[in-house]
Amino acid sequence: MRQRPSVTDVASVAGVSVGTVSNVLNRPDRVSGPTRARVEKAIADLGFVPSASARQLRAGVAQSVGAIVLDLANPFFTSVMRGIEDRLAEESLALMVSSTDDDPARETHFLRMYEQHEVRGILVTPVGTDHSELAAVRDRGTRVVLMDSDGDSAFPGVSVDDAHGGHLAVAHLLDLGRRRITFLNGPSTIRQCLDRLTGARRAVVDAGLNPDEVLTERVLPALNADAGEAAAHALLALPRSERPDAVFCVNDLVALGVLRTLLRAGVEVPQRIPVVGYDDIGFASMLMVPLTTIRQPTHQIGWSAADLLLRPQPESLAQVRFSPELVVRASSVAAG
Repeated sequence: MRQRPSVTDVASVAGVSVGTVSNVLNRPDRVSGPTRARVEKAIADLGFVPSASARQLRAGVAQSVGAIVLDLANPFFTSVMRGIEDRLAEESLALMVSSTDDDPARETHFLRMYEQHEVRGILVTPVGTDHSELAAVRDRGTRVVLMDSDGDSAFPGVSVDDAHGGHLAVAHLLDLGRRRITFLNGPSTIRQCLDRLTGARRAVVDAGLNPDEVLTERVLPALNADAGEAAAHALLALPRSERPDAVFCVNDLVALGVLRTLLRAGVEVPQRIPVVGYDDIGFASMLMVPLTTIRQPTHQIGWSAADLLLRPQPESLAQVRFSPELVVRASSVAAG
């Protein structure tokens, strides 16, 4: 394998000192035009790439940011990452990303790893509500911003009103006349899942109905399409009198699995069972039966979280909160 060219190699080819090469890279105005051109030609000929870590050590300012999310395989988080990247690109900063898979041990591992890399700061969608590890990282000098999370004023953060989102979804199904609604949810240790359930139950109460009679929660072992498919099979195995007449899914991936199973079983969607998802990820509008869903401003979540991280310290505890919106498509309302 060819050895990576060094600053010393560039200086040798250009016939200048290492200090002159450094000036061309970092303070080109200090170098005369002919000398700068000679160094730039040597850089191009050798294929030299400056070391970001070395430049960071010289400048004393980190050039990267870490992000820790629940599941990068979920397109929701992919879109959030794009928002982060767009904001960081304005400052020429790099992004490192990790998934916790809702595992506190993995979250702690990646927090330590990013600290060791001396990142500018860490954006975290936390696992659970115990933020002691995050506080320890912050107290050691690394800025921490909570992302798609809520309820801890000790950290700056970006959140979405998920209780309102759950309310929108179930109120929509109630408006369609549905009275046996199943909510396919994740564990209550995930704040978003708990808030969406709270909003869903409140929608039933606001309609003058008993949530224990109208709304049934099923907690899934994973928040992906396979789990949605398995849950839909279980619902179809119930006696017809006990089957739901509507399904609200905690995210669009779960809804995809539900739709796939219902359609394969010959169940008419939305006539027999309307389906509502959550997130409005890219494929939601492209399905054979386009998915009604609760839209979250994913790009803005990421952009705003990165922006909070880069703000001056006096603004370090700022909070940004977004409101989701209902997007009605064919999975809940048949074309007239």
